Amino acid sequence: MANAILGRKIGMTRLYDDDGNNVPVTIIEAGPCFVSQIKTEEADGYNAVQIAFEDVKGRNTTMPLIGHDAKAGVGPKRFHKEFKVESVDGVELGQKVSVEDFEAIKFVDVIGTSKGKGHAGVMKKYAFKGQEASHGVERKHRSPGSVSGRASDLGGGRPKKGIRMAGRMGGERVTLRSAQIIGIDKEKNLLLVKGPVPGANKGLVYIREATRLWKRKARIAKA
Repeated sequence: MANAILGRKIGMTRLYDDDGNNVPVTIIEAGPCFVSQIKTEEADGYNAVQIAFEDVKGRNTTMPLIGHDAKAGVGPKRFHKEFKVESVDGVELGQKVSVEDFEAIKFVDVIGTSKGKGHAGVMKKYAFKGQEASHGVERKHRSPGSVSGRASDLGGGRPKKGIRMAGRMGGERVTLRSAQIIGIDKEKNLLLVKGPVPGANKGLVYIREATRLWKRKARIAKA
């Protein structure tokens, strides 16, 4: 079974390593999760495991979900996440998934939803430098400039596909790849990950074993 777990981002702090270096870390309350469904290649066409996270009152969920979790022998859960695996051997319904399963893992991918920032202009969204603010320039210093300079004899000018313009910023799925695990607190189900994790505090995050590593991190993982 691939190592993956759901959790909530608590916030950031700092730790000092043995050499006295300041290491920024994000604290994540990871799990405990429970296996709520097992899919096999014979029955579903692929192998996958679904995990459930965070207790929820029955009145705040639906009867189908309550029955779905009851088949696994667990109470109603708020979040469910499915991920593919090569084999489901050794996986059982209701099996507990906790931070202890990450003791032998050194790097993880953390997936979350970035903070929503509402409608933003091109200077904030794409770091445009804006127009000149010298004498005689019209008062539109934060405008993006020309957006449809593609006119020809065959037709009028139109914006180029994919052009960077003002619009909604944030609120998107973001993956932090190959983040190093600094520490684990088994009693409090805490996972300490190096660096910032996408999303606001108390936001839901999905943690999985890193799918790809650069050479330096690959050497650390093997060691």
